[in-house]
Amino acid sequence: MRLPLYILTAPAAAAAVAAAAALGGNNLQLPLAVKPSTIPSLGFGTWNLDKSNVTEAVSAALEAGYRHIDCATIYGNQKEVGKGIADGLKKAGVNRTDIWITSKLWNDHHHPNLVGEALDQTLSDLGLDYLDLWLMHWPVASSADGTKLDYLHAWHAMEKLHHTNKLRNIGVSNFSPAQLKDIIQNSDTKPAVHQFELHPYLPQEDWVATHEALGIAVTAYSPFANTNPTYNSGPDDPPFLLKNTDMVAIADERGCTTAQIALVWGMSRGYSVIPKSSHLDHIKENFEALGCKLHRGHLDRIDRLSDKYLKRFNNPSKSYGVKLYDGLQDS
Repeated sequence: MRLPLYILTAPAAAAAVAAAAALGGNNLQLPLAVKPSTIPSLGFGTWNLDKSNVTEAVSAALEAGYRHIDCATIYGNQKEVGKGIADGLKKAGVNRTDIWITSKLWNDHHHPNLVGEALDQTLSDLGLDYLDLWLMHWPVASSADGTKLDYLHAWHAMEKLHHTNKLRNIGVSNFSPAQLKDIIQNSDTKPAVHQFELHPYLPQEDWVATHEALGIAVTAYSPFANTNPTYNSGPDDPPFLLKNTDMVAIADERGCTTAQIALVWGMSRGYSVIPKSSHLDHIKENFEALGCKLHRGHLDRIDRLSDKYLKRFNNPSKSYGVKLYDGLQDS
């Protein structure tokens, strides 16, 4: 299910095309294996899901109807996720080719000699022969010498692996405009997908539209914003998104949950969303967002939340000692 990018008005479209051209969108590059419509719009995330229940959660997600599972090396639970995938495929009566699996390269394996090793370990942990998508998790490399912005060499190593039967697509996560431009202008393959933080408190409209113009699919992580306990919201932060009074009012009017409202808002903007939960009722409830309908007035009302509550919750610039998200909202 892929819904139209309703925010791309004529002026915005023109601006997005110009931005895409500035990033090198006219370069001749290898065609992408992925088309945005092939990525299931509603995925299941596994960040911070405990090893003790992530197998059950992933299996339940597939049985509930999810066909897109997002995972990563740094989450530390890929072996358990892999067991959940195997169990879920059996219970759902579907084949490996019917689902989309994304994983990510961690910062400590950016050296070209280590990239292939990282992919092989991920495939082994997940019990899979191939990934539908492998992302570079951050434009940051870490080693015994410290942490620095370093991604081109790792990307070129990922490109070589892209030509094997182990990968269908490669992409990036948490890149800035300048970093994405660097990748596009200095590589033979542009990213198929870019995953980054998106929710009503951080809509990044221009950035989303630029990807549309570039032909790069987008996946939104943290679609529930500060509902994620990892972000440790303080007294000066916006109210929890799922308890925001505007979200509650729209949910009541539409007969949906606020979580479903947040997911539909994201999907209506033309990208995939990856909510997570270890609670079986929430897993099913979130998937039922596909049956929740919003009118343009509801979408516009949600759009306006960022006018008051603009906030990026995931920014490890200080801990990494590098500047991230330069040129983007609330960087």
